[in-house]
Amino acid sequence: MPPQTLTFATPNLDSQILSTHSGMSDGINRINKLKKGKMNNYELMVIFTPVLSDDEFKAEQKKYAKMVTDAGGSIVAENAWGLKSLAYPVQKKTTGLYWVLEYTASSDFNEKMKIQMLRDETVLRHLCTKLDKYAVEYNAKKRSGVKTGTEKVVEA
Repeated sequence: MPPQTLTFATPNLDSQILSTHSGMSDGINRINKLKKGKMNNYELMVIFTPVLSDDEFKAEQKKYAKMVTDAGGSIVAENAWGLKSLAYPVQKKTTGLYWVLEYTASSDFNEKMKIQMLRDETVLRHLCTKLDKYAVEYNAKKRSGVKTGTEKVVEA
């Protein structure tokens, strides 16, 4: 009996169709290797401890932005929201310093970033979200000042 030929097609890699003779797990491994090099869009929100000074807060921002660029990614936008109230106390703190970073990076980079944030005592919470093409378009419109259709109507 001749070996079976399996063909895999993924939505992210539509132009590349993989064939393998050695079985399904071998083909999946090849797909994962190809996906690792692909750059994706992400948005990272970090809540830092409120006891940081302005200089320390900026240094933390630069540290994580540098991690992205050192890993071959690029910074699309960053926005320091500053001191905001938390919905519930975290580590006995009721406020936090918010920072939002939009960037592009390879898919395997986020695990390294997550490990670093979990080790960092100045980070209270963090959330990394993968952005689809619509979210990227929406964020670009919002930054440029173009109406997005989600603005509230102000009555006079």
